[in-house]
Parts: sequence; structure tokens; C-alpha cells
Amino acid sequence: MTGRERVSRLLAGWLTIGALFPAFPAAADDLRGALGAAYRSNPTLAAARAGQRAIDENVPIARADGLPSLITTVTETEFVRQSPVSGTDLPRMLGASTTLNVPVYSGGGVRHALTAAKIRVGAGKDDLRSTEGTVFAQTVAAYLDVMRTEAIVRLNKAQVQTLEFDLSMTSDRFQIGDLTRTDVAQSQSRLAVARGNLRTAEANLVSARETYIQVIGEPAGVLDSPPPLPDLPATVEEAVGYALDNNPDLSASRQRVTAAGHDVSSAKASRMPTVSLFADGNYTDYLGSLSYIGFVSGSVPQRYTAADVGIRARIPLFQGGRPAAQVRQAQAREDQAAETAIGTERQVIANARSAWATWAAANDVITSSQTAVDAAQLSLEGVRAENTVGNRTVLDILNAEQELVNAQVTLVTARRNAYVAGFNLLVTMGRAQARDLGFEQDAIYDPDAHYKRVKGTLWDWATDPKMGPTATRTVDTPAQTGSIP
Repeated sequence: MTGRERVSRLLAGWLTIGALFPAFPAAADDLRGALGAAYRSNPTLAAARAGQRAIDENVPIARADGLPSLITTVTETEFVRQSPVSGTDLPRMLGASTTLNVPVYSGGGVRHALTAAKIRVGAGKDDLRSTEGTVFAQTVAAYLDVMRTEAIVRLNKAQVQTLEFDLSMTSDRFQIGDLTRTDVAQSQSRLAVARGNLRTAEANLVSARETYIQVIGEPAGVLDSPPPLPDLPATVEEAVGYALDNNPDLSASRQRVTAAGHDVSSAKASRMPTVSLFADGNYTDYLGSLSYIGFVSGSVPQRYTAADVGIRARIPLFQGGRPAAQVRQAQAREDQAAETAIGTERQVIANARSAWATWAAANDVITSSQTAVDAAQLSLEGVRAENTVGNRTVLDILNAEQELVNAQVTLVTARRNAYVAGFNLLVTMGRAQARDLGFEQDAIYDPDAHYKRVKGTLWDWATDPKMGPTATRTVDTPAQTGSIP
């Protein structure tokens, strides 16, 4: 069976479930809307975006080490006690100095540090893609969990109503001597169990609805059936191959290995000579307080200026073993990054295979469960008919009703599992970002916009205004209940 055929069958299952997932075209919330709400307001995703902006700033920070620096120092000194043999009287002095330093050669340290920072920006963008996929997967699971638990509540509520009717009929027949006390007790027992199952289902629905609020940021309305998934791979090998080429976690890990290699080269540069140009300017003013013993104060200059320029070479000869330790440390971190990349690759392969197997199995379970539901429905009708002529007992009816409910719950769960597993497979394959889901271009967060704006910033006072949280709080949302419309 091809991936398209499996998706078509999955969609058909959602659209034909009828009574379990009723459609409300005028007021229904849809999955696209839920994904959009999570994309706009989920705190995990908002935090990842802020973290990426922080990573962007490592590029101008690394570049600054290779750019000229200009520093001015101003000092005002009060001499509270003088040496008796100094021959001068200096109550106070004002000094100012300006130093310009222009790096010329740094052994390649700045270049490699800047390259590593740029590579890590790319890795961070892949991390952001991964977070998007994770949040979308959580959204899909939360959405489908609400639909599933609502369906299970409906099934259990319908079973309670059916068993209440059965108990009433059994009691009436017992009163006229047609049934025994045992038949009544069996009906009472099944009704009590069904009521307990209904209460449990309602509690599970509360939990599912609260998780929906946690992930998406707003209460679930009346949810519409989800749209079809795009074509999924027909074989597990195809899924794994695509994931190895496009999974954002794996891409980020590989980029970090490359960045770690530049960190090694940057660490080695600490053993190389550095060359820089410099220019110093100094201004000193004694504020009219300078006097020499035996001379007229006015004949002594009270202020002067000085300046010098030159070239400075710094040649490391011995640094106590620090550079060698830093190189070894960087090499170990490069090895760590490489091992982590292999671990990520293993995880991606396992996730792709697991998600594909779960998706394929869930679709097969849908087929078998639908057959079971149809057979259980037919069996229940037959048992009830046979009971009217005395060929079946009340217990046979109760068992047939329970088998039908169990088959219906299995069917609902299989449909949920198939859709969630299919979407998780898309996430693992790197095909579950906002652009893949058809979001409007204007609504898509662009991490490049911030990076392009700050990567070449040179002005020390170029700061952004303080931003408050963009994620919405849920403290004002009402506590959810297990009731259904």
C-alpha cells in the first residue's frame, strides 16, 4: 500500500466517524487555527526565538576583537600628603589620555572565532526549526487527544444510558417473574462499572483540555476533523533517508562539529604573535597648583600635552601551559560534538523508524477495528433478537454491548494514533515547519531579520528597546470540565 493510499484511508476514517466526531461547520475550531495559535503564543517557541537572537549577537561580539578600539580615560587626583623630599607641591592634578588600538594580525584567532559564531547561528536556526516541529507535534497531539477523549466520553455516556434502560427493562421483567435476581444484579453491576468508566473518561477529558490550553494558549472549542496529512513515505527506508538529509536536530549537530573545529584553530592562535598599531594622546593640567620651591609659580607650565604612535608586536614565549590546555580542551569539545552528532543521528533513525511503524500499524488497526465495530454491532443486534425468543441471556446482551464499546474505543484511539504518528514522522523528516504547514508569509517568524540587522552593527550604543513576553498567559482561562456538548 502506498503512502498516498494510507493517508487517503486515514482521512476517510476521520470523515466517516460521524457520531463520534460530529462536524459543526459554523463554529468549529480547526487544526490549522490551533497550530497558528500555538505558533504565535507558545512560550517554549517564544523562548527559543529569544535564545536565537542571543546567539546572533555572538557574531558582532567575535568581530569586535578584530576591530579598532578607542578608549579615553580621565583622572582627577587630590594629593592629600606629599613626600618632604619631592621638591614639589601638587595639591591636585587633572589628567586625560586617549588610546587608539588597531589590530593587524592575531594569528587567525579572530577569524576562526568569527567563523565559528556564524556557523552556530546556522545551528541555532536549525534548533529553532526543531522547536517549531516539537511544538507543532505537541499541538497536534493535544488537539487529537481532546477529540479522542470527547469521543470516549460520548461512548461511555451512551453506554450508561443503554445500561440504565437495560436495568429498567430487566427489573420490570423480574417483577413479572420472567427473569431472576441474578439477571438484575448483573445489570446493576455493569451499570455501576459503566458509570465509573464515564467518570474516568470525563477526568481524562479535563486533563486533555488543560493540556490543550497549556500548549495552545486558549481553551478548545468544538473541534473539527483534522485535514489530511501530506503524502508520507511508502517505505521506512525512504523515511529514514529523507530524515537524515533534512532533520533539523541532525543538521544543527553537524554544524556544531564544524564550529568546534574552528574553536580548536582559535585556541591554537593564542600561541601565535599578534601585531597591532597604536596611538596615544595625553593631557595633564595641574589646575594652577604647581609650584617649585624657590621659583615663581607663574614661570612653571601648569598644563601640557603629549602624543605617540607606533606598532606593537606581542610574541608569547611562555604562558604557563595555558594555550596547550585550551587547545586540548577545544579538541575534546570537538570530539564531544562529533559523538553527539552520531548520537543525534541514531536518535533520528530510531524516531523515523518508530514513527513510520506506529503510523503503518495504526492504519492497520483502523481497518481491523472498523471490522470489529461492524461485527460487534451486528452481534449485538443478533443477541438482542435471540434474547426475545429465550435463546440468549441478559449476560449475553451485556457482554455484546461491552464488546461494541471496547471496539469503538479501540477504533477512536487507532485513528488518533495514526494521525499523531504520521505528523511525528513529518517532524522527524523536517517537514513540519510553519512554511510546510501553509502559514501566510507575513505570519512566519523570520530569524534572519534580526541576524542581518545586528551582524554588522558597530555603534556601542545601538541597543534594542526592552521587549516583554510575547507568549500569552493562561491564568485567566476557566478551569475545564469533562462535559461535552
